[in-house]
Amino acid sequence: MSLAFGKTRTAQLPPNVNRILLVKNLPFKITSDEMYDLFGKYGAIRQIRIGNTQKTRGSAFVVYEDIYDAKEACEHLQGFNVTGRYLVLLYYQTNYRSKKTDLGKEEERVE
Repeated sequence: MSLAFGKTRTAQLPPNVNRILLVKNLPFKITSDEMYDLFGKYGAIRQIRIGNTQKTRGSAFVVYEDIYDAKEACEHLQGFNVTGRYLVLLYYQTNYRSKKTDLGKEEERVE
C-alpha cells in the first residue's frame, strides 16, 4: 500500500524497522474490529493481539504482512487520538529481551 503514498519499496530501511508494531496507550474498551479498521488502512494485517490481563491492558501487537505497510502505519498513527488517548507506536524488538538476559549471563561468566 506504500506505493499509493508515492514511496518506492526499494528504499533502505533502518535496522529497527520490522513488521510487528507494539501499540501502547490504547483505550481499555477497544475491540479487535476497531483495531482492524484503524490499522487495516495501511495494509494487510496478519494478526492483532490485544492485551487482556491487568498488566497488558491498553497495549497490543499488530503484525503486518509487509514491512513497508508497518512503517506507514507507524509513521501515520504515532500520536493519533483514539477516544481521548494518544497512541504510542514502537517497532517490536525481538532481540531486546535476549540481549538483557545475555548480559546477566555474561556478568556471571566474568565473575
